[in-house]
Parts: sequence; C-alpha cells; structure tokens
Amino acid sequence: MENKLQELTDKLYNEGLSKGKQEAEALKAAATAESEKIIADARKEAEKIIADARKEAEDLRVRVEGDIRMASSQTISALRQQIENIIITKAVSPDVKAALADPELVKSLVTTVAKAFNAADPAPAGLEVILPSSMQKELGAWFEKKAAAVMGEGVTVTFSRQMAGGFKIGPADGSYRISFADGDFENILTQYLRPATRKLLFG
Repeated sequence: MENKLQELTDKLYNEGLSKGKQEAEALKAAATAESEKIIADARKEAEKIIADARKEAEDLRVRVEGDIRMASSQTISALRQQIENIIITKAVSPDVKAALADPELVKSLVTTVAKAFNAADPAPAGLEVILPSSMQKELGAWFEKKAAAVMGEGVTVTFSRQMAGGFKIGPADGSYRISFADGDFENILTQYLRPATRKLLFG
C-alpha cells in the first residue's frame, strides 16, 4: 500500500515536472519567436528610416546643387554684364562727352536736326532747342544771331542747368521732346558695341 502511494506520488510528480518543462519550453519558444519578430520589425524600421534619410539627403543634395548652379550662372552672367558695361562705358563715355562738349559739333548737330524737323513740317508751329547752360557762353550769341538764318524761322534756343551735355529738340508747344543728350548717344553706341565686346571678352 505504501509502495503504491509512493508510486502514485512519483508518477504525479514526474507528470507535473514533465508538464512544467513542456510549458516552460513552450513559453521559451514563444518568447524567442516574439523577440525575433520584434528584432526583425525593428531592423526593418531602422532600414526604412535609413533609406528615407538617404533619399532625403540625396534630394537635398540635388536641390542644393541645382540652386548653386543657378546662382553661379546668374552671378557669372551679372559679372559679365558688369565687365561689359565697365569696358564699354570707359571706351564710349569720355569720347561722347568730349564730342558733345565741342561747340562746332553741337552747332552742326542742332542745325541738321532742326532742318529735318522743318523739312518734315513745311509750316511748323516753331521749334525749341534746349542746350546745357555750360555751353551758353560759346553758343548763346551764335544761336541768337544765326538760328533763324541757319535753321529757319520760329526756332527758340534755351539753356538748362539740368542738362549735362548734348541737346533736346521739339515743338515749341512742349508736346514732346527728342533727346540727343550724351547719355542717349552713349546708349546708342553701347547697343552696337555690346555684341562685339561680349564676343571679344567671352568668345
């Protein structure tokens, strides 16, 4: 009887121990599987984050390089324009200013333009010529005496401190003025010189 009780006790113990081991193994396997899944998911997430970061970095690099290229191109273009302007201005401006400071040349230009106005309108309402006040000493008396004979009747000559060089001409009623100031001549010459200068400087 005692042996049977011992056998039953041993049997129950062994069954319980076996069952406990099985459950422990099952729990261990489940925990291992879960941890492996967590690690795999974490690895995937990390790889996605790295891939996204690389893509963003590449996109940023492309954008920055594009911006740098555009800024460089604009800077080079602006610099070329400045170089052209400096060279052309230095080449043209002194000569234009010197030419338009020559009283004889100004007389000739004003006379030619005034005659062209009169030829276009046989019965003009009168012309007004505006010259720089700096030329009044050299040209004032000449225009006063010869304007009508050289340019026709109805031509009025005035001098303005607001003009640096050249002259303006238009109907006496002031409806419009055509400017032949030094800046206008410089602009005309600059437009002709710019393409040749650009080719000479930059090919």
